[in-house]
Amino acid sequence: MTKSRLDLTRTQMLAFRRQTSALDERLPSGRRSLRRAAWAGLQDSMPRAALLSINARVEGAKPTTWEDGSLVQVWGPRYSAYVVAARDLAIFTLGRLPDDAVDRQFAEDRANRLRELLGEERMTYGEAGRALGVHPNSLRYAAPTGTVLMRWDGARQPVIWAVPPPDVDPGSARLELARRYLHVFGPTGPESFAEWAGISPRWGIATFHALRRSLIQVKTPIGERWMLKRDEPDLRAEPGPSAPARLLPSGDTYFLLQGDDRAILVPDADHRRALWTSRVWPGGVLVDGEISGTWRRSQHKVTIQMWRRLSRAARDAIETEAMAMPLPGIGREIVVAWET
Repeated sequence: MTKSRLDLTRTQMLAFRRQTSALDERLPSGRRSLRRAAWAGLQDSMPRAALLSINARVEGAKPTTWEDGSLVQVWGPRYSAYVVAARDLAIFTLGRLPDDAVDRQFAEDRANRLRELLGEERMTYGEAGRALGVHPNSLRYAAPTGTVLMRWDGARQPVIWAVPPPDVDPGSARLELARRYLHVFGPTGPESFAEWAGISPRWGIATFHALRRSLIQVKTPIGERWMLKRDEPDLRAEPGPSAPARLLPSGDTYFLLQGDDRAILVPDADHRRALWTSRVWPGGVLVDGEISGTWRRSQHKVTIQMWRRLSRAARDAIETEAMAMPLPGIGREIVVAWET
């Protein structure tokens, strides 16, 4: 790792993150864009959150876009439901294979038992758990082997099936997972990477050390952090125009943050408590490059609570985003309600 004279401002950090996340300008429709939108995975723990994350980044998203053949659903970082590019399956699974021998053996045993049970069949994880005599949630721990895929539509139990193990070295997958994190969440540190990925801090530090030749250290408002050398030109570049509005779902990558990183994104403590609640997070309202409020949905009604006064143009942009959300099974025009 080498030091840089780069002294970053909050504005530069957020502009870089928006750019890498394609939140300033939507990408053209297509599988290449879907893969870029899912570069660090798309959390899907809230029903259809991944679809709405895609919609915020890619033109022409439809209710079925999350089921595109180029994407798969898996228990990813922290064993949460994720949508990732099928070609990147190994990165988000083998890249998290436990470094502890006992934990790794547990994951492999669970995966082996599942493969024997499932064969080429599919079943709900509840049925699989009962057949194996284990709690269904424990089947998540087989996911880092890369041999278990799932489909969860938010209304019923996940359906799971077995696939052949990826022909990828786990160490290589781990390094690429860290590169993805650095690119999308950077500048950042090994402890933040470990918390996001659901791995041990020791493992996070070791991974960053292995990448040391491709990293530089930079100064940020929250202290020294690391970034990929290849991203330095984009961080130094003059920020382009930001989108008028985007509605980011609960758990969206842009605000899937912990600790001091939250203060960079949302400086006001009261607003941070409103966005990162102790229970289910609301969505975030991104207006002209700043998280400026929260939103929640109940069926066809989208309720928006802003933290500041908006221009008529900004309100119109938010309502346009809300009414264009490609939500399945609504059957009615989306209605926007404003809370004060």
